[in-house]
Amino acid sequence: MIDLILMQRVEKLGQMGELVKVKPGYARNFLLPQGKAIRANKANMARFEAQRAQLEAENIKRRDEAEKIGERVAGLTVVLIRQAGESGSLYGSVSGRDIADACKEGGLTVNRTQVILPEPIKTLGVKDVSVELHPEVRIIVRVNIARSVEEAEKQGRGEAIAREEEVTLEDELRAELGAAAQD
Repeated sequence: MIDLILMQRVEKLGQMGELVKVKPGYARNFLLPQGKAIRANKANMARFEAQRAQLEAENIKRRDEAEKIGERVAGLTVVLIRQAGESGSLYGSVSGRDIADACKEGGLTVNRTQVILPEPIKTLGVKDVSVELHPEVRIIVRVNIARSVEEAEKQGRGEAIAREEEVTLEDELRAELGAAAQD
């Protein structure tokens, strides 16, 4: 285990300034390269304590800016047009990068790493996705995934999407069954 000082809040780990013990791989591959933490030695601890007030002030300023942006884009809905099968499953999937690109078109500049997506989206429909603007500020972006713009508009209104081909096949089957029952 390696001792680190957190330079910012890290979810499920701790707040800024906390001394934490983490596995070497997590420190080496994630926390240290991204500047989220520094090694906990005497020199770094002294440097952190000297800069603590300045770092906390910068963190509060960035959080306030993120909250303002979050209020400005609250309720953002993005539409992604994708090809899908009759059952509604996508040919491929929608990833964090796709959602980040769609958000940029909608006026919210985010990085793909800020899109919190537990797993890629593989079906049509309207999904709520969390976007992390700051380690302490998250907003919900509604992602509308459809085959066409018309279908996206229907989904946005909350209408169920029934493909016309499916309806006509059902009608044909009912007609055949009805004719067979009369014979």
